Amino acid sequence: MTTQTLRYKVNAFEERGLAIVRAEHLGMCFGVRDAIALAQREVTVHPLTVLGELVHNTTVLNNLEQRGVRFENEPERVGTKAAMITAHGASDRARARARSAGLQVSDATCPLVHFAHEKARNLAAAGFHPVIIGRTGHVEVRGLTEDLAAYDVVLNEADIDVLEDRPRFGVMSQTTQPIARVRALVEYLQARFPRAEVRFVDTVCKPTKQRQQAAVDLAKKSDLILVVGGVNSNNTAELAQTCAQFCGAVHHVQGPDDVRAGWLPEAGVLGITAGTSTPDETIDAVEDRVRELTGALPTAHHLA
Repeated sequence: MTTQTLRYKVNAFEERGLAIVRAEHLGMCFGVRDAIALAQREVTVHPLTVLGELVHNTTVLNNLEQRGVRFENEPERVGTKAAMITAHGASDRARARARSAGLQVSDATCPLVHFAHEKARNLAAAGFHPVIIGRTGHVEVRGLTEDLAAYDVVLNEADIDVLEDRPRFGVMSQTTQPIARVRALVEYLQARFPRAEVRFVDTVCKPTKQRQQAAVDLAKKSDLILVVGGVNSNNTAELAQTCAQFCGAVHHVQGPDDVRAGWLPEAGVLGITAGTSTPDETIDAVEDRVRELTGALPTAHHLA
């Protein structure tokens, strides 16, 4: 679609009122869906405890609890024989701790997180000092780093400024980081240490890349964006930050009850995107709430 055609289409919506437009890619990824399905199957066979939050979404966790799934952070406090690693993965050290507590451990780790673990091990084995681009303390980052003898975690240029100079850096990232940020930080690291050999391995997952780019495309043509997802979901927070670069009105909501009438414009385009752990029914409920408050038009998916 040409820019002129796109402008005409948006203007046509504005003349008729408020149009709701969803991002081309949004909501649950296959890794999250598979993890939920595995937990639902296993709990029908035996009592099950997930070691941590299976995914970072309260709606999903509440649904699993209603089915009998339990959640516990400390393996020693688990009251069932069976336990499950979350979709975010875990270190070999954490898995060994769970097994030493007598637990039968199943694994819901996303395959793309497994890929990131493999790359971290390979970089260290090849003599590169691992630098993980991600959020310190995030469960995925803990899993990526706990088996490494030495490493650094960075999220911005200030974090790189305080790194020790080393001859070889191996750079990778938490799978839910925006690829634009990752590439910019790799370039900054090389400029900060021009004599060092810097090897970059792209471990940002495809669903994250798709949702980030779709969010950018949507934000550029929207008057307001609602980003739907758990309050402690990293990829949802990153979507909100990305949208804010291109749209002046962005709100991160967990569900329909968080939507405020005072946010909503009377005309134009309201965009909706959602993190990779957000259920379809939650996205639908947020859209229904917007309709209830505004009388908005039926959803126009993908203006471009």
